[in-house]
Amino acid sequence: MNNRMQILTAAVMAALALTACGSKETPSDDLPEGGKAAEYLAAEEKEGSTLVYGSGDYTRINPAMDEHGEINLLLFNGLTAHNGDNEVVPGLAKRWEYDEVSCTYTFYLEEDVKWHDGEPFTAADVKFTIEAIMDPANGSENAPNYEDVKEVTVVDEQTVSFRLAAPNVAFLDYMTMAVLPKHLLEGEDMQESAFFRHPIGTGPYRLERWDEGQAIILTRNDAYFRGKPGIEKVIFKIVPDDNARAIQMEAGELDLALLTPKDAGNFADRDGYVCYDMKTSDYRGILFNFHNPFWQKNRDIIPAICYAIDRQAIVDAVLLGQGIPAYGPLQRNIYNNEAVERYDYDPAAARAVLENLGCVLGQDGIYTRDGERLSFVISVGAGDQVRLDIAQAAAQQIREVGIDCSVEIPTRVDWGGQMAYLIGWGSPFDADDHTYKVFGTDKGANYSGYSNALVDQYLIKARQSDDPLVRAENYDRFQEELAKDPAYAFICYIDANYVADASIRGISPDTVMGHHGVGIFWNIAEWTMEE
Repeated sequence: MNNRMQILTAAVMAALALTACGSKETPSDDLPEGGKAAEYLAAEEKEGSTLVYGSGDYTRINPAMDEHGEINLLLFNGLTAHNGDNEVVPGLAKRWEYDEVSCTYTFYLEEDVKWHDGEPFTAADVKFTIEAIMDPANGSENAPNYEDVKEVTVVDEQTVSFRLAAPNVAFLDYMTMAVLPKHLLEGEDMQESAFFRHPIGTGPYRLERWDEGQAIILTRNDAYFRGKPGIEKVIFKIVPDDNARAIQMEAGELDLALLTPKDAGNFADRDGYVCYDMKTSDYRGILFNFHNPFWQKNRDIIPAICYAIDRQAIVDAVLLGQGIPAYGPLQRNIYNNEAVERYDYDPAAARAVLENLGCVLGQDGIYTRDGERLSFVISVGAGDQVRLDIAQAAAQQIREVGIDCSVEIPTRVDWGGQMAYLIGWGSPFDADDHTYKVFGTDKGANYSGYSNALVDQYLIKARQSDDPLVRAENYDRFQEELAKDPAYAFICYIDANYVADASIRGISPDTVMGHHGVGIFWNIAEWTMEE
């Protein structure tokens, strides 16, 4: 092991030790003895097939406003869906047509679909949902996906059409959006409604009860339009801490969990468990907050930060090889530009960037610019051990080239006030997804305040063409411009390391997962559990 790897590994181990010592979690005691969720779990284990999943916490279940909820796939359906190869297939719509002249999609809906409360699902629910997302007053981060929609028309109860202002080749992907019930949400606040604590969908499972901070209990929907699911109950047991999740998996309290690479490795080749090391399109990088005065003055030092990061060392030491170095947002997409500037690890190049900008190296080993030290903080969300370890390792590497960098775990993410954030994004679907709304100026998921006119231009041209050559040309240019003017310092793509009880049948191991490893439940209705 070379010297820099020894230093990095030591830093990661120290971060692990500090996090463990500072944790406020009590892994096996999340559900106090005699507590409601504990009693319920014990009772349910005696009543047929029940799958207990180690889940992060939820404050609401609102697929129209929020993007990554794993539970959405169990409760709701979209007009379209994705199969195990991440291709668009029918969902609530059994078929569709597209008229190129008018840029109009017409969807023909499945008949006799019922909401979990027994009310019929109709085209009016589709219109209501998409218009709610499009309404600026509702503040949905998904709104950019539908900004081309000029009119939604209910043709009849089983037919709905969308007229677009311009072509959007990703539109069928975006119609996987969960449809919400108009009869329960019309007139409600789409951010604050009590519905999102008691959601009702059309999906394979329905909400039975929600014990806050403990468990969300789902019961199968026997009237599901695609057939009765094989597993009777799915319990999302709230275990937000990575370390606690591994301990509970070991103790038999969980049947399925997404674990860190280190923890997942402990279950390899053990009787009673199956490890699924699944590829993802999920990358990690440093988001720079361009609203912050530091970056308004020092945006041009970002290439130095990119050169300072030894991505492969982080993949090896933090991810234990379960991932790949990242240089852009489309590496797991057919439109990836492999020739783009990758900012391969080069400390000398990092220092050269700083010195060419007139920065002066101080006696403490930190550069100054106009008399001010180059210093910034990376914020990391609580509970994500891998993200914290990546941030700690990257911060150390950045300090080594002369930029003072530290890591904090704020009690609450301050998107407008923080200096930087260890961000995660990525989509296994159309290349428009997680590019247009993340890097486009003023789009719903652009939390950095990044703005680049050429990036906007290329992304628009790419989404408006169904010609693969035109799309490839514009996505190539988008990636080249993003590399010249980085929004993030990309670090790595991470694999999703799921561990499952061996009794579970039906998990699709080759499906490429999305952000946060989301997607494993795409075919949950087909899963079974052996006795």
